[in-house]
Amino acid sequence: MSRLEQVNTTDIADAIRLGCRTMQSVFNADDDGVAFFGSCVRPEPRLSFSAHHTESHVPGRHLNALLNAEDAAAVSLDEAAVEKHRRAAFLSFDGPVAMPLNRETTDGQPINFCPHNLREGMHALYALVQYRQEKRARELAERCIAAVGDLWSPDEGWSLQRLASLGVNYQETQGFIHGEARLLGPLVKYYRATGYGPALELALRLKDKATGEFYLADGTFDPERFITGHVHSITCVLSSLAQLADLLGDGALMARVKAFYDNGLWELRDEIGWTPESATQTGTDHGEGNNTGDILETALILGRWGHPECYGDAERILRCHLLPSQLRDVSFIEEPANPEGIDGLRDVGNRHIGAFGFPAPYGHESVGKGRGGISFNMDIVGGVVGSLCEAYREVARSGPAGQWVNLLFDRDTGPVRVRSPYTHDCLRLELQEDGPLFVRLPSWVEREQVAISGSPSPPLWTGGYLCFGSAAAGQAIEVRFPLKESRITLSERLHVHPIRAHLRGDSVASMESFGADLTFFAGYNE
Repeated sequence: MSRLEQVNTTDIADAIRLGCRTMQSVFNADDDGVAFFGSCVRPEPRLSFSAHHTESHVPGRHLNALLNAEDAAAVSLDEAAVEKHRRAAFLSFDGPVAMPLNRETTDGQPINFCPHNLREGMHALYALVQYRQEKRARELAERCIAAVGDLWSPDEGWSLQRLASLGVNYQETQGFIHGEARLLGPLVKYYRATGYGPALELALRLKDKATGEFYLADGTFDPERFITGHVHSITCVLSSLAQLADLLGDGALMARVKAFYDNGLWELRDEIGWTPESATQTGTDHGEGNNTGDILETALILGRWGHPECYGDAERILRCHLLPSQLRDVSFIEEPANPEGIDGLRDVGNRHIGAFGFPAPYGHESVGKGRGGISFNMDIVGGVVGSLCEAYREVARSGPAGQWVNLLFDRDTGPVRVRSPYTHDCLRLELQEDGPLFVRLPSWVEREQVAISGSPSPPLWTGGYLCFGSAAAGQAIEVRFPLKESRITLSERLHVHPIRAHLRGDSVASMESFGADLTFFAGYNE
């Protein structure tokens, strides 16, 4: 058993930058620079093409993450890499109909259509419109929205006869949530960016079917009702519903999101935000990072809507699972023999630095039967980095009532500077201008153990926050409290074994790993 060298795992911006490095290094020189989809680092290291998900899926995840990272965390991008993803996205839409299609082989034409990829195709176009004001992307997005409206209906599904007459090869999905429902989130983002009414109309049609048949008022998860066991589809539609509720200011819809978050979601996640890749898998702790990312995004929106305990959940998800699961130490990856110079076998380890994939709670390798290897499919990198961008924005934000510090990570937004108690001797805050300052304290902090200095008057404790009504610019406020030691056991129902963890605040000090290799944390300390 070996423990990996994990550094800077508490720095969200650093994790974003490293993930961007991955997304700019996985272009296939044998496929005109289209990015790889598949990945394996053990036992047979390689990067590979997919006839289902390469150009129809990966460019959308990567453009949505890269351009988001440039905006949220000032990441400097390689414009040549952005252009390669742009060309691949346009290749996907360059088929018989303006929807994201995929080639059967790298030398073929885009003809394969899987509704599962609508989300990713629209994400590519949205990102290019939002961050690059790309006219062709806007034209394609609006043609895509029209095509979906013409060829699909909530009651009848797809017109398979018409798709076939267009020369499109339809690839079946596991029902609505695994397919069309996933389009909801990027439609909401596209409407925010453009105000294009048909995008909102289609989003509302998808929402009505999702809440009418799947995400019910009781918040339960019924595998037979959802049909699909693909957890990422379930979590990304949940976060999409939260985005739509936030856009509309729809309290009833947000309550529906909260009901599933508090109930059905616990059938699919554990206490640190880990989820299985499939709801039907057994005998393995094999997870999937972008499922966790969507839970994180939902938690952030719910936190902003007055549920500070969801910010606490987000912080624990970030510190205990998502950030530690990023691949930083690639010393275990062996370079494969490559006498024919195949690009998918070249420099595999180095090109994976910064990737996210299918982690167990304790490491990259799961005990149990697993999937027969360790992989980091390239779409997942984009999914997680996009979620980290939303978390980075939400660490501290400005609002009509002043400055809000919601997550205890290092962050300098300009209006407020935050220094984390996890990386410094205390929580330190400093405003650029006089005004109110709200600071969320974790629920495990005991009020009598909090010491505050630098404020002329004591703060008000309200709704899980410290409120400094008149914080002075340039005056550092220091909030001192111990990072509480605690012991938790991760869901026995979801895992091969109950997993004991020793926490320090909302971070892992040690965790059981049952002899697995490539672990993130020190072995559990009784």
